Amino acid sequence: MTAATTTGLTTVATRVRDRAAKTPDAVALRAKDFGIWREVTWSRYWAQAELVGHALLALGVDAGDRVAIHSENRREWLYADIGAVAVRAITVGLYPTNPASEVAYLLSHSAARVLIAEDQEQVDKALAVLDALPDLERIVYLEPRGIRHRYDNPKLLSWDDFLAMGAAHRADHPDAVARRMREVEPDDVMTLIYTSGTTGPPKGAMLTVANVEFAVESLVEGGGFTDPPPSPKDITLSYLPLCHVAERIFTTWFSASAGVQVHFAESIETVQANLREVQPTILFGVPRIWEKVLASITISASSATWLKRATTRFWLRVADGLGEQLVRNGGNHTFATRLKYGVGWLMCFRALKARIGMRHVRYASSGAAPISPQVLRFFMGIGVPMHEVYGMTENSAVATGNRPGRVKVGTVGEPHPGVELRIADDGEIQTRHAGVFAGYWRDEDATRRAMTPDGWLRTGDVGEWVDGTHVRITDRMKDIIITAGGKNVAPSEVENALKTSPYIKEAIVLGDQRPYLVALIGIEYDTVGHWARQRRITYTTYRDLAEKDEVRELVQGIVTKVNERFATVEQVKKFRMLPKELDHEDGELTATQKVKRSALAKVFGPLVDDMYLGGRG
Repeated sequence: MTAATTTGLTTVATRVRDRAAKTPDAVALRAKDFGIWREVTWSRYWAQAELVGHALLALGVDAGDRVAIHSENRREWLYADIGAVAVRAITVGLYPTNPASEVAYLLSHSAARVLIAEDQEQVDKALAVLDALPDLERIVYLEPRGIRHRYDNPKLLSWDDFLAMGAAHRADHPDAVARRMREVEPDDVMTLIYTSGTTGPPKGAMLTVANVEFAVESLVEGGGFTDPPPSPKDITLSYLPLCHVAERIFTTWFSASAGVQVHFAESIETVQANLREVQPTILFGVPRIWEKVLASITISASSATWLKRATTRFWLRVADGLGEQLVRNGGNHTFATRLKYGVGWLMCFRALKARIGMRHVRYASSGAAPISPQVLRFFMGIGVPMHEVYGMTENSAVATGNRPGRVKVGTVGEPHPGVELRIADDGEIQTRHAGVFAGYWRDEDATRRAMTPDGWLRTGDVGEWVDGTHVRITDRMKDIIITAGGKNVAPSEVENALKTSPYIKEAIVLGDQRPYLVALIGIEYDTVGHWARQRRITYTTYRDLAEKDEVRELVQGIVTKVNERFATVEQVKKFRMLPKELDHEDGELTATQKVKRSALAKVFGPLVDDMYLGGRG
């Protein structure tokens, strides 16, 4: 009798269970408690997840019921996720930054029965909108501080009491979780991953057991990313929100399928410090992360002594040249570049990579949004093997990737094995494979619009083939600008070129149906602040700094230099400084830090109009 017939289909839950049986004492997870890294073995990982499964059964959770998790990345996130999958429930992740209004929408739309909330802050959001959540029966809180002795809502349940319910249920029904695991079907919805909602309310993409297994087999076991594939020797740092499909892959799915050791960052603010401590071997980041690391290097170099500053600048120029040569050679070294890099490694790159937490990285990737080729070239030049990848929630993040030794910077790589990819007549990238989602939760119209009549997923991205093998994304279809003169412009290319500067954090290029392009620009507060202090320019707030004439001249120089790389119709003719940092809670950014263009057009409409009414250039 085969394992499949005795244990049911393979899922991320069975993978954790089987790895716990095979290597019970090996380390699965690490997290900090009071400043000390604590280890969680595979046997402990599965024991906790199974206990969660029993607790959910004790609460009456049935197959297909939704279990929401509202927390920063931590061990309990994985316990809850794997435990829910084990009993055939559907995990719904919420971003820690979701304000109460969005919490209300997500919990109501998903009709979640159980919410696992991290602390008082997240519990308060749920309690504030509880009257709008008739389906929500229990709120399990992880951190008792400020809750246990101050709140008396009967729906509240502490994590410890929740697990105690699980232990009691296990004593009475020891085989209940195992029985649910054997009943799993390929079409079971495993998770709802809500889209970022840049143009409307978020939509809940339904990923099934079969979808996720296809992703695991393609990206992890099939070597779709790393070469060789991930193994228990690899280390990752979990820091991006786990409700995003990309972090779910690099944290939960990598770990469950390949035994990769996961370290949880203490917070998003401590990521760079945690990187230095952990020194991961596999690292994923969105463009904003890579840009921020590059900006930190710029600040550090400018603060050094004259001799060290001159030495660092020299070797960073060498790195830039190496990056250019590696780009021309698909990411592969020649004898000459290897020799040059070896000297650079001894003189600068080794210490630099250790300081930014990337000394042992053997595979690094950027995804979720376009990234400037210059940023990729820099990291490749200092010896961080960078690969731009592409996918989206609706295809389980399986589309294309730059593979080791076959990198084409400026593209998102080649289709993964088993992926059909075509570019429609209007330039839209479309995919078809076993990872394409089951549709949007409670939204048949949106599901229908997402698919072509012949069964291909519409990605909404515009792209083109490069050399017949790699795919280049030019922009989102909805973001393409058509000027008053009828010229089509992809704003993301200009925006990414501007954001290559360590002094620019946000760049939003506008100009649809207008005579020329303009931009709203937000400064990188730390970097520009450091620049200003070096020049004895005093300031008090972000707005004060952004409005300084000297800062505007700094940005004007960057805009002028970037304009030289583009055709006249693609050049930014005027810009205005954003008076504040964009914020998710203010509705200007999505939870994944993507700009909501429609919201910005309303909030900063007067600034935009001024640029077309003859205001200062």
